[in-house]
Amino acid sequence: MSVSSGRKFSLLPMLGHTKGKRSPVTCALKCDNACSGEVCNSSPNGYFRDIASATMSRRAALGFGAAGALAVVFGNAVTSAEPAAAGGPGLAAAAKTGFGKSKLQFTAIAPVDAAVDAFTVPAGFSWQPIIRWGDPLFNDSPAFDVDRQSAAAQGRQFGYNNDYTDILALDAKGRRAVLFTNHEYTNESIMLPAGFDAAETRAIGRAAHGLTVVELERKNKNQPWRYVQGAPLNRRFLSDTSYELTGPAAGSALVTTVADPAGRTIKGTLGNCSGGTTPWGTILSGEENFNGYFVSAGTSAADKRYGLTSKPTARQWELDDPRFDTRNPGYANESNRFGWIVEVDPQDPTSTPKKHSAMGRFKHEGANVIVAASGHVVAYMGDDERFDYLYKFVSKDKYRPGTTAADRRHNMTLLSDGDLFVAKFGGDSPAAEIDGSGKLPADGAFDGAGEWLPLVVGGKSMVSGMSVEEVLVYTRLAADKVGPTKMDRCEDVQPSLHTGKVYVACTNNTDRGKTGKEGATEVNPRTLNRDGHIVEITETGDQTSTKFNWNLLMVCGDPAKNTSAYFAGFPASQVSPISCPDNLAFDSVGNLWISTDGAPSSTGYADGLFKVTLAGPERGRVEQFLAVPRDAETCGPIIHDEERHVFVAVQHPGEDGSFETQNSRFPDYVAAGATPKPGQARIPRPSVVQVFRADD
Repeated sequence: MSVSSGRKFSLLPMLGHTKGKRSPVTCALKCDNACSGEVCNSSPNGYFRDIASATMSRRAALGFGAAGALAVVFGNAVTSAEPAAAGGPGLAAAAKTGFGKSKLQFTAIAPVDAAVDAFTVPAGFSWQPIIRWGDPLFNDSPAFDVDRQSAAAQGRQFGYNNDYTDILALDAKGRRAVLFTNHEYTNESIMLPAGFDAAETRAIGRAAHGLTVVELERKNKNQPWRYVQGAPLNRRFLSDTSYELTGPAAGSALVTTVADPAGRTIKGTLGNCSGGTTPWGTILSGEENFNGYFVSAGTSAADKRYGLTSKPTARQWELDDPRFDTRNPGYANESNRFGWIVEVDPQDPTSTPKKHSAMGRFKHEGANVIVAASGHVVAYMGDDERFDYLYKFVSKDKYRPGTTAADRRHNMTLLSDGDLFVAKFGGDSPAAEIDGSGKLPADGAFDGAGEWLPLVVGGKSMVSGMSVEEVLVYTRLAADKVGPTKMDRCEDVQPSLHTGKVYVACTNNTDRGKTGKEGATEVNPRTLNRDGHIVEITETGDQTSTKFNWNLLMVCGDPAKNTSAYFAGFPASQVSPISCPDNLAFDSVGNLWISTDGAPSSTGYADGLFKVTLAGPERGRVEQFLAVPRDAETCGPIIHDEERHVFVAVQHPGEDGSFETQNSRFPDYVAAGATPKPGQARIPRPSVVQVFRADD
């Protein structure tokens, strides 16, 4: 990568990845080269091999024992895909019933080569950005000017690398709404031209992180949204925004610093990846790769387990603010104040956002909630690291379905207190045993069992030798002790309101099967897993249960190149190739939608958004809806199929270029050397995009 000669910010010392993996620039900036390092998870538990060895040996005769191949044979879904009655086992009290035909009909697009710099949609559809990096948010915000950018201007503009996104209605007519977006990380080398001094570059980068809330408007439901500059709810959450730490760890000696001796007020949020929306209308945001922002001693068990090191960080904020070097006196606990689930009220611009310690501290991809039949709120969370875990939080108090201000205030406390669990996946139940002939049972069912292992229950630690505060601040270390299953990077975890089933996106794990690392297992079925897979979980009872069944909905890949790809029994020759599932969403009739991150390194195709049918004879059918431009990933899908509208956050377009030699012109597509029109830019701009019917 070329780095501007006039800028001290440089990625060259950090680019350690090799050909065949994801972009080295993305790895350096987004996750601090997590894949090329080694986060120390030395626990002997949960590598599944001990649990499933008997099953694996029985299935060896089926020919799936070779490296890189599937370790199991799959039949039909373990549970019926037919709709169940609302309130039945595994369903939320507010669950909808019945799958149906969506109004959003389309012909799947062909896969798009990863080198193509275009946003591709199906025939009959159009697209346009709703908001782009640098767009002014407030009446006093300066217009975006890449040649005259400043930290002060960026703090009043839409941030960089939008990830989780949602749109919440503000009126019954569908003409006003509010949009929320995370800003996960920055790439200063393509954001700014040569000539900026290093300190200002760092300050602009800090101001481009955080969160954004912005109002939207449109003439009617058939029209695309536009954002409203200067609207009352517009807000930026910056590095100096105060967050309230809630739950048992608030005030603990593990989170106090010289700047916050009370241990209850944290400045800023970092590495915000995916998220979720609560039934009471707040937004949850997951702090993920926070470790890459801190310098630490790097010697303690906690430092090693969370990937904290003594090397200079990519952005070197430690040069400007002592809290980003935890070796500085009084800041030893600063990194403990990140890695939480954040809750934001987008309808109150004066509200203080919260970080919920009761939900544990790790590399949160996000959190998605469902109201169990018991009335308790249950949140599912993935820890996005190779060989890390899947978690569940169950609220102490119950959800109030009323619409009064008092009901909403109560519901906004639900994530501050409750029980925390981590998942252990077991092998086959007796009903799914393979007989001596190597055939599946007559019903074709594969039935995996599992349990939720307690970490904190009833306000008490369930982990020997650790207090509640220690379990919640050092959740990875606590989980290591109780024996959960190590997974292939659990990213988004989404419960379906149609069935109560839970879907886990395991993006990939290229370390599985390497020397000294666990090989293929039933729930993580491939070595050198570049394409990822989707796990489908059915709780035993409602979502508060400590037991569950599971099956593999799909094992991703391009069937033309990867014979181990599997799609719930649907003919692999009839699906769109899909790799590296990341974010998940549902439409109004219960179809699963998957956005991808990393497909170019595996399939050679651009990342995109895919619809997956979950019910009936086409269960497992994958249809590609869109593809994003060169070097970009697809984030934050929102499916408003009743209006035939789809939204995605296009993150890091043109990531592998430089300011002088850009790889993308998305979304303005101003030709090199041409004069941009007002509001346009000649460089790539991460954007939230709306796709809609061209004839609406």
